[in-house]
Amino acid sequence: MRYILLVVILMQSVFGFSQEKFDWAAAKKYQQELNKEYANRETSPLLAEDFSSFKSLDFYPISEKYFVIAKLVRTPKEKPFKMKTSTDRQPMFVKYGEVIFEIDGKKQHLNVYQSVEFSKIPKYKDDLFLPFFDETSGKESYMGGKYIDLKIPKGNTIAIDFNTSYNPYCAYSHRYSCPKVPLKNDLKVAIRAGVKKFHD
Repeated sequence: MRYILLVVILMQSVFGFSQEKFDWAAAKKYQQELNKEYANRETSPLLAEDFSSFKSLDFYPISEKYFVIAKLVRTPKEKPFKMKTSTDRQPMFVKYGEVIFEIDGKKQHLNVYQSVEFSKIPKYKDDLFLPFFDETSGKESYMGGKYIDLKIPKGNTIAIDFNTSYNPYCAYSHRYSCPKVPLKNDLKVAIRAGVKKFHD
């Protein structure tokens, strides 16, 4: 489930995506399904004027480089906090843990979060939210960062496919309320994977 949190509804459920090995076809299917959602006026965050020219989101080429198996360090004693958003809304989240991995030979750390409200709903109780900035943010990709949806793993590692990273709805319209990426989740590396920025 992707954490594109709206003004009225905080979360919407979309296509599941979980794997232990890089799967180019699965990443491509994810992108195709995302395009279908955005092309549908009933499910799309696009503005009415965008539909006349919309054909596809602009994706980076799918690359195995941006599929990582990260170490997951759980932090069970964390206190819930109000996550800042693009509006006055402040949904409650809790830091679930830290993911540690390497890209370009450099060790990277990101915090991964869980929605307090949705963790109480059986359908969403295993969902994790991974927001991040990287060195493409504000240049090739959306200035507000991107999101990835994850599932709580059974063990102490977790597969992260940046090819499935996506923009907050706020990248397409100001009528949505989107979580702001915590400053600690700023990668000092360019992640050329997933969705690029929509408007120049």
